[in-house]
Amino acid sequence: MSTTIRLSPHGEQLLREQLSTGPYRSAEEVIERALESLAHENSQRNGSAGAAKKSASEAIADMMELRKNLTLGGLKIKELINEGRKH
Repeated sequence: MSTTIRLSPHGEQLLREQLSTGPYRSAEEVIERALESLAHENSQRNGSAGAAKKSASEAIADMMELRKNLTLGGLKIKELINEGRKH
């Protein structure tokens, strides 16, 4: 399925920012991640009913994706772990 989306100037700016600073390689990746985030928020608001419908592999994939963006004090968790191993 192919869909054309028209963004407002503000939406275009947000997209450019994500492409330049985020881990995304294309506009499609940014939009897909945004839609996944919205779906996650909606399932959180509606209880765990949506979570029961996910397969184990889908849940693991979601956890791995969320883990990529975890930070503490501006440092990624992975960086903190690696720094801890040095000492």
